[in-house]
Amino acid sequence: MTEATPTQQLSDVGVSIWLDDLSRSRISSGGLQKLIAEKNVVGVTTNPSIFAAALANGESYAEQVAVLAKAGTDVTTAVFEITTDDVAAASDIFKPIYDATAGFDGRVSIEVEPGLAHDAQGTIDQAKALHAKVDRENVLIKIPATVEGLEAITATIAAGISVNVTLIFSLERYRDVINAYLAGLEQAKEAGHDLSKIHSVASFFVSRVDTEIDKRLEAIGTDEALALKSKAGVANAQLAYEVYEQAFDTERAKLLLAAGANKQRPLWASTGVKDPSVPDTTYVVELAAPEVVNTMPEKTLDATFDHGKVTGNTIAGSYAAANKVLDAIGAQGISYAEVTELLEKEGVEKFIVSWNELLDTVTTALDAAK
Repeated sequence: MTEATPTQQLSDVGVSIWLDDLSRSRISSGGLQKLIAEKNVVGVTTNPSIFAAALANGESYAEQVAVLAKAGTDVTTAVFEITTDDVAAASDIFKPIYDATAGFDGRVSIEVEPGLAHDAQGTIDQAKALHAKVDRENVLIKIPATVEGLEAITATIAAGISVNVTLIFSLERYRDVINAYLAGLEQAKEAGHDLSKIHSVASFFVSRVDTEIDKRLEAIGTDEALALKSKAGVANAQLAYEVYEQAFDTERAKLLLAAGANKQRPLWASTGVKDPSVPDTTYVVELAAPEVVNTMPEKTLDATFDHGKVTGNTIAGSYAAANKVLDAIGAQGISYAEVTELLEKEGVEKFIVSWNELLDTVTTALDAAK
C-alpha cells in the first residue's frame, strides 16, 4: 500500500486545498483537471493580479477578444465577459466536487472591481451582476473586508449569494466579518432563502503580515527582535482560528446553524513564502486544521506535494504561544493595529494597480484585433 501524498494527508486533516490561480489555457489544456486528480485541489480563487497575468500571456483569449473588438465592446465590459467566462468554465469543472461535498468545496471565486472597495452600494450591485453572469451555484463573489465592504457582505449574503471575504489582516476585523456574515444570514432567513445553499469563506492573509512585521523587526535589529522574525503570520492565523471556533459556538450562530446555515470557514491566503530563509511549506503545514481552506499559488502547491511534512492538526493547542508571539512583537514597539491597517490599504491599492494593468492589456488586445 503506497503512502498518502502530503496533499492527501492535508486533506485527511480536514484542509481544503484551493488553487490560487486561473487562466483559460489551464482550463482548456486539462491542467486544472490534472491538479484535481493528482494533488487534491478542490477549488480555485482568482483576483485582479491573476487575471492580469493570464491575459498578458494569453493567446487563448485571442478568439474572444476578436469577437468583442468586432462588436465594439468597451474595455470594462470586455474584462467582465472574459473573466466571468473563465470562472463559469472552471465552475463546471468543479461541479462534481461541489455536488459531492454539498457545496463545501468545488468553489471558484471572482472578485468585484477593487476600485469599489470603499463603495458599499457599488460592491453590492457588482456582486449581484457577477453572480448573475457566471450563473453557477458554486461561484463565490469576493468582497474585500474594508469597513464599507462589511455592509456589502451582509447585503450580498442576505440576497442568497455566497461570498469569499478577502483582504483580512486583523483579528478585530475578522470578528467584524463574521458578524457581517451572521447578519446577512439572519436577513436571508427572514427573506425565505434556503440557508443551506449560502456558503462563505473568510480569507485571512498570512505571509504579508510577516513581510511587514519582519521589516520592522530588522530595523530594530536586536537579537530579541530578530528572534521574532517570521513568526507573526502563523501566530495571527492561529488566533484567527480561535476566533472562528468561538464565533460559531455562540447562541446566535447555533440558532442559524440549526436552521440549516453553514459556518463561514477560515481561508488562509497569501500562503506563498516571501522570505527565502523560511521553509516554502511553512504557511501550509503550520496551519493545518479541520474546516480550513488553504489557497495556494501553484509553486506552494507543488512544494507541499513534493516535500510537505504534514503532522496532523497543527493549530490545536497553539493559542497561548501565538498570543505570546504577538505580545512580544508589541513589546518591541511594533503596533499590530498600525501594521494591519497599512496592509489593508496596500492590499486594495495593489489590486487597483493590477486591475488597471488588466484594463491596459485588454485595451491593447482589443485595439490590435480591430
